[in-house]
Formats: sequence, structure tokens, C-alpha cells
Amino acid sequence: MNQSRFSWFNATSLTFGFAFLYLPMLILVIYSFNESRLVTVWAGFSTKWYGKLLQNDAFLDAAWVTLNVGIWSSTIATVLGTMAAYVMVRSGRFLGRELFSGMIYAPLVMPEVITGLALLLFFLAIGLDRGMITIILAHTTFSMCYVSVVVTSRLITFDQSLEDAALDLGCTPFDAFRSVTLPIIAPAVISGWLLAFTLSLDDLVIASFTSGPSSTTLPIKVYSAVRMGVSPEINALSTLMIGVVTAGVVAFSLASRKIMINRKNDF
Repeated sequence: MNQSRFSWFNATSLTFGFAFLYLPMLILVIYSFNESRLVTVWAGFSTKWYGKLLQNDAFLDAAWVTLNVGIWSSTIATVLGTMAAYVMVRSGRFLGRELFSGMIYAPLVMPEVITGLALLLFFLAIGLDRGMITIILAHTTFSMCYVSVVVTSRLITFDQSLEDAALDLGCTPFDAFRSVTLPIIAPAVISGWLLAFTLSLDDLVIASFTSGPSSTTLPIKVYSAVRMGVSPEINALSTLMIGVVTAGVVAFSLASRKIMINRKNDF
């Protein structure tokens, strides 16, 4: 029987891998507390850049736009992606299935530049002014397919006999889905929402095509600021984003673990 054994090669490879991934983030976090305005020269510990960040209306407005776009687009994408996944798994063979499947998964392989340009031309053709609405629609379009992939993988392994039993007991299809199927696939749905929210929070290319003068997202604002030189305020902003994302991942992991423990106790 082959057993994995500890070796210095494995330990060294793992160390270099984690250092490559997380050392730049650690340096960024450390220099966000730098007293000096020069981001490469350490001049002492200070939290003044966090205070100045909270007084920067441009960054705060961009963060508010990004948060609104992320919540709305990920919520709509989760609903539509879950519906699409349910149709793909439960409807069997139907006319136009290949076309429907291709349209769902096309944004996965489509370059973001092409997606952003196509959406821009579409919005101009229908006379829709660029703003927060167009960004929400654009982010919903490309993130829905990711939700569909995550939920589809869970529905494939779902025991359909549970839903059939609910139908035999008098539930309507909608009640069976709401009472039986949805609670079981809820971790996948939540994971899809978090993935869609992360993609929306991180997007720069598509948002740059579909945003307007009054709807600048945080990635666009940061990119514009970095072109003029990296400031300590950007380090502070990045540190706060890392903290928020880390807290969200930890909270979701703890919640998922609690759900799994409760489910095992029920059985």
C-alpha cells in the first residue's frame, strides 16, 4: 500500500507555494500601517491612512456602488442560475437543449473584452444609458453561468426520490422544491451566490465598458489611482478588503460545518 510520506521536497514546495500566494498580501498589509507616504520606505507604525481612506469620498462612493452592484447582480444571478441548473438536470431531453446549454456556459470561455463590448453595443442599441443598472445586468449575465455550474453539480448527486416522495404526499412541484430540494442544495446555492459576488467585486474589464460617469466601481477607481502611483490609502483599502473576504470565508465555513453537523445529528 502506497502511503504519502513527509519529505523535505514536499515541505519546501509547499512553503514556496504559500509564500508565492500570500507573501505579497502580507507585505501589503504591513505597509498599510506605514507612517511614510512612500510605500516602499518604512518610517514607523501608523493608522492614519485608514482615517484618510474613510475621508476619501471618491473611494467611499465607488465602494458603495460596487457593494450595491455585487449584492443585486449576485442575487439575480443566483435565482436565474439555479433555475437554469434545475431545468438542465430535471427536464431531460427537450428541443433546443444543446442551444440552451451552450448559451448558459458560453460566458465561461468568452473573453471578458468581447463580453463587455457586446453588452456595450447592446445597451447602446436599445437606448439604455450606462449606469448602475447596466453594470448589474452585465455582471448578472456573466456570473449566472458560474452559479449554474455549481448548482448543477449538486443537483446531479441529489436523491430525486425525496422529491418524488413529497409529490406523492400531496405537495405541488413548487412546494416540493421549496420544502425538500432547496434546503438540501442550499450550500451549493450559497456557494454560487458567494462566487457571483466575488466575481462582481473583482471585475474591471466588463464594468469599464458598461459603467457611466456617475457609477464608477471600486476596481475601476483603484486602477485609475494606481496608474498615477500607489498610495498608502490603496494599501489600507486592500487590507480592509482582504479582512472582509477572510471574515466572510471563515463565517461561511463555520456555518456550513454547523449545517453538516446538524444534518448528521438528525439522521
